[in-house]
Amino acid sequence: MSKKQTLKDIFDDDDFGILDSKEKVSSIKTEDERLIESFQEINAFFEKNKREPSANNVTEFKLLSRLKNLRADSKKTESLREYDQFNLLSNKPVEINSVNDILADDDLGILDMDDSLDIFKLKNVTSSKDREEADFVARRKKCEDFDKYEHLFNQVQNELKSGKRKLGEFENAEKNLEENKFYVLDGILLYLKEADIENKERKIPSGNRVRKDGRTRIIFENGTESNMLYRSLAKALYNNGKIVTDSDKTIENELFKNANIVNEADVETGWIYILKSKSTHKDIASIENLYKIGYSKTDVKERIKNAAKEATYLMAEVHLISSIKCYNFNPQKFELLIHRFFGEVCLNIDIHDNKGRRLTPREWFVVPLPIINEAIDLILSEDIVNYRYDSDNKIIIPK
Repeated sequence: MSKKQTLKDIFDDDDFGILDSKEKVSSIKTEDERLIESFQEINAFFEKNKREPSANNVTEFKLLSRLKNLRADSKKTESLREYDQFNLLSNKPVEINSVNDILADDDLGILDMDDSLDIFKLKNVTSSKDREEADFVARRKKCEDFDKYEHLFNQVQNELKSGKRKLGEFENAEKNLEENKFYVLDGILLYLKEADIENKERKIPSGNRVRKDGRTRIIFENGTESNMLYRSLAKALYNNGKIVTDSDKTIENELFKNANIVNEADVETGWIYILKSKSTHKDIASIENLYKIGYSKTDVKERIKNAAKEATYLMAEVHLISSIKCYNFNPQKFELLIHRFFGEVCLNIDIHDNKGRRLTPREWFVVPLPIINEAIDLILSEDIVNYRYDSDNKIIIPK
């Protein structure tokens, strides 16, 4: 055996290839490889179905979302150009410069409230509610003219404490969200000063939809304000908010507005009616001056046809004493004032309907008919706020 003088001699003398080494190939895919592979899935779908993926099911929805993201990213589009055998990346991406652009580009209806889209709601992750609330706070800034509104907040707080206002459930924007109204969100009182609303028609998989949206001006009790979107405010209130009901004075002002002026342009809104029961039940027939004061959107005579079968009419026929046609104001609020005025003499009795259910009618009052008519006249003349009913002496007296 010859003596090896150098490392080279040793390597050259490796007849059995013991020292040979092979380059290891990594099984970890690069970012470019993952990008290409994800796009090839879209290509494969198109080749098989001869169309782009849609939002009809979860699998296609994921592919469609991926395709939209690729189209919106110019760098990825350029790197995938040689693999775009069906020209899927040629659509011009939508420029997103604002929240409005995001909402307008919601072709898949992800931001809609349809029950049919529940399949796309994520669980055990940060919820949309959390994001909305964070966004709600982030948009707040100091209200420079807060001194104009501070006294209103103090007044509303006092009226809530005294019971003149109450907190109610927020159901939806169409029913509950109005300018110049108060709300409570996360325990903070707010005033919706302005709502610049416009109707927008949007196309979603289930068909076209017109919905209201726009910027608002919201004043908060803590001296800040926000200009968040009308729909975002509605969602936040629905998740964790309350409406603040109008005060008695606000109801009266709204009621009296144009109440005594009737012309061709006026709208008939319903009837306030006065009924007397024909019941022969001893607990009812024995009560003198018992009258029902109610409201109906339909003709009163038609409304009371089935009185004998309804607990609200004491399960007996009734006699229509009078009905007052209402124009230009809310008859329900008219009814509310009457009931508040005669609250001390409201009939307290349990009635059982034909199915044995116990009900307590709340629209029957023990008060002389002339007093009822006098109270209605005071409401129409706007003087009701200066009077009260003395139930002991059965007269209306100044406060």
